[in-house]
Amino acid sequence: MASLMSAKRVVVKIGSALLVGADGLKRDWLGSLAADVAMLKAKGIDVILVSSGSIALGRGVLGLTGANLPLEQSQAAAAVGQIRLARAYEEALAPHDIKTAQVLVTLEDSEDRRRYLNTRATLATLLGMGVVPIVNENDTIATDEIRYGDNDRLAAQVAVTVGADQLILLSDVDGFYSGNPAQDPEAKRFSVIDSITPEIEAMAGDAGSGLSKGGMKTKVMAAKMAIGAGCAMAITLGSRINPLKALEEGEPATWFVAKDDPAAARKRWISSMKPRGAVRLDEGAVAALKRGKSLLPAGVTGVSGRFGRGDAIAIENANGTVIGVGLARYDAKEAGALRGKHSDEFAEVLGYSGRAALVHRDDMVL
Repeated sequence: MASLMSAKRVVVKIGSALLVGADGLKRDWLGSLAADVAMLKAKGIDVILVSSGSIALGRGVLGLTGANLPLEQSQAAAAVGQIRLARAYEEALAPHDIKTAQVLVTLEDSEDRRRYLNTRATLATLLGMGVVPIVNENDTIATDEIRYGDNDRLAAQVAVTVGADQLILLSDVDGFYSGNPAQDPEAKRFSVIDSITPEIEAMAGDAGSGLSKGGMKTKVMAAKMAIGAGCAMAITLGSRINPLKALEEGEPATWFVAKDDPAAARKRWISSMKPRGAVRLDEGAVAALKRGKSLLPAGVTGVSGRFGRGDAIAIENANGTVIGVGLARYDAKEAGALRGKHSDEFAEVLGYSGRAALVHRDDMVL
């Protein structure tokens, strides 16, 4: 089974029922989670938290009752609760000298290529600065057609976006079972699942509890998304004090095994994309790419095709031979305008300060 301490980047999903009780925020539990995050950070591991709880906190403040709130009341509760949720994480992690950031997303943000790249770049920058991002669905503006609807799949999408190698779902059950353990005394827990077969999918139920919406079915869907991108996933009991430390020390869990590492899975995905255009490079730029550098506009001698930001483009050497493919950080018009330019000239050409690379090395396959 995987070890948390072997990871480079970990995404942890926290459900509402773990964080918010009948009396409000569970501060003791949150404090223990913060200590676990500090433990991982001390080992040089990047951590992102995907946390529910804004609506649960907000409805308590507003005195909203009932199992199912109307959309406008849910959005109002989210607006009130989100600021409290962010403050709670900030206060819990501050004693460990850990800075936090709030990132709110919707399903649209992962389906739109430009928004996806913006999210990826922002999260990568925050992690590079040692910040722990707190991610949640933007319930204040999200409607059904642009919602994930559960934070299991949102957490998996975040893990894919940032290239995490482990995703931890803190749940109300200590793993994946062959049946509902609350109803079937013969149900057995799987310690490791190497492959998500139709039989495994058939075992997944929809049971949730308390303020949580996610059931086991959504967790299996999250696992399929995660392991397909080279990210191992664990389901473990989250209600324990120090739940991540407990997982590392061998408390029961189910690990879904990834076949690839995140970088290899991403490279394979990029290489399978059909280029929408091409850029031609001078010899110096080609040599820089072979040394592991990003593709800078200064080394571009030609731009062809009609492509948007986030589209795949072919990378050609000075003779026109394709040497790789990558995801463009500018559209064709912008790339053409930046051809041969250095970063200190971008603002004059574009009217704004753009990103330094036309194709980042993490988004390129040679």
